Amino acid sequence: MKNSWIIAKRDLNSFFNSPIFYVITTVFLTIYSYIFINILSFFSMQSMQSGQFQQMGIALNINEMVIEPSFQNMAVILLLIIPIITMRSFSEEKKSKTFRLLLSSPIHLKEIVLGKFFACMIVVMVMVLLSSYSLGFIFMIAEPDIGPVLTGYLGVLLMAGCYVSIGVFASSLTENQIVAAVITFGFSLFMWVIGWGAQSADSSTGQVLQYLSIIEHLDRFLKGIIETSDLAYYLTFIILGLFLCHRVLDSNRWR
Repeated sequence: MKNSWIIAKRDLNSFFNSPIFYVITTVFLTIYSYIFINILSFFSMQSMQSGQFQQMGIALNINEMVIEPSFQNMAVILLLIIPIITMRSFSEEKKSKTFRLLLSSPIHLKEIVLGKFFACMIVVMVMVLLSSYSLGFIFMIAEPDIGPVLTGYLGVLLMAGCYVSIGVFASSLTENQIVAAVITFGFSLFMWVIGWGAQSADSSTGQVLQYLSIIEHLDRFLKGIIETSDLAYYLTFIILGLFLCHRVLDSNRWR
C-alpha cells in the first residue's frame, strides 16, 4: 500500500499544481450551486404556502425536497466531470513516454492501479467536500434528519468510485485522453440508463436490468437505507473495473 500512496501522491501533485483541478472544481461548484439555489428557492416558495399543505394533510420534508434532489443532481454532475479527471491517469503516461518506465518499475501492477484510483478518488472527495457548504447552510436554517445526509454522501462517493474505476480502466486502453473520457462517459451513462429497459422487459429480465442500473442503488442511500445488496453492487463494480485495468496493464507489460 505504501507504493500505492506514492503513486497517488505523484498524481495529486500533478493535479493540484496545474489549473485543471481548479477549473474542473469551479465548473462543478458553479453548476451544483446554481441547481441547489433553485431547489432551495422552490422549497422556500412551498414553505410560504405550508398552511394550505397542512390543511390538505401534506407535510413538507426538507430531506425529500432539498437534500435528496441535491444529491441526485450532484451524481449527474459527477457523471460529466469524472471522465475529465480520470482520462489523464494512464493516457498522459503513454503520451509523455513514461508509461513503459512505470510498468518496468519494481512496483506491483495492483499498487499502480490502486494509486491511480486513490488519486482520482481523493480529487473527487475534495470536490464533494467543498460542496458540503450547501448542507451546512441547511443545518443552520432547519433541522433535517442527519441519517439520510450521511448515507447520501456514502452513496454518492460509492457511485463516484464506480465512475472512477471505469475511467481508470478506459485510460489504460488508449493514449488519447479524449477517447478515454468518451469511453468513460459512454459506459457510465449506459449503466445509468440500463434500468429503463425494465419497463418493457419481462419480470425476470426487468429485475436484472434494474439491479444493474447504477442509479437504482443510489436511491436507497438517499432515503437513509443501507442494504448489503447495494454495497455489494458498488464494491463489485469498483473491483471489476480495477481488475480489468490490471489485466490491460499486465498485457502491455509483456508486449
